[in-house]
Amino acid sequence: MPDKQPELRTVNVTRYVTPLREGGSLPALAEADDDFLYVLKFRGAGQGTKALIAELIAGETARALGLRIPEIVFANLDEAFGRTEPDEEIQDLLKASTGLNLALHYLSGAITFDPLVTTVDAKLASQIVWLDCLMTNVDRTARNTNMLIWHKELWLIDHGASLYFHHTGQPWQDHAKRPFVQVKDHVLLPRASGLELVDAEYRAILTPELIRGIVSLVPDEWVMDASSDSSPEERREVYIQFLTTRIATSEVFVNEAQHARKALV
Repeated sequence: MPDKQPELRTVNVTRYVTPLREGGSLPALAEADDDFLYVLKFRGAGQGTKALIAELIAGETARALGLRIPEIVFANLDEAFGRTEPDEEIQDLLKASTGLNLALHYLSGAITFDPLVTTVDAKLASQIVWLDCLMTNVDRTARNTNMLIWHKELWLIDHGASLYFHHTGQPWQDHAKRPFVQVKDHVLLPRASGLELVDAEYRAILTPELIRGIVSLVPDEWVMDASSDSSPEERREVYIQFLTTRIATSEVFVNEAQHARKALV
């Protein structure tokens, strides 16, 4: 698969349709000026822009690997947008989210993936487990699969809990080479019997150039805060170095996943 630098469209939110009250971040179903519906993730929600950064990087990496991800777009929210919202909690969220947010194309009619109903083949299960180990995504468990069945195919959603190192305040080097021990709770781990083959395939696809291209999509305003004087470029470089180091030492998280799987099967 050749390197292809990703691009994201930008839309303007025109109508707040309804909140989607899964979890604590209060995403919403919204309409944009292209007349499509989107699941809108707000910069003013609890995890702030770090959740949007994780959603973008993990989602576009998954897409580069050939996995099914709803289209991700930047979504502009006008400062006047929340003035007519009667719910005070939602109004505060809209006011705190003025500017550039993130949205995913709404998969109308999709149903939540249920491992008791749908069997995922070993190759696809291994691909998803490998991705989540790379991204340290703690949020793909049987309790909350963050996968949908749409048109009889499996789609991945909700990657905002990935890359949790950026919440710790610790240097990225402390996390980049660690095994992903939470993989033991991954809903697809029992089916993931092809991790070694997927590892070789995915390491070849995820070149440093491709990772740099994905991370370069993250807007300056999302990476800037008062925690240091680093430039946007320096802050994006942290994500690039974290991921390229993790890919280069992927045998660490692959071995951890294999050991965890043996304990299950």
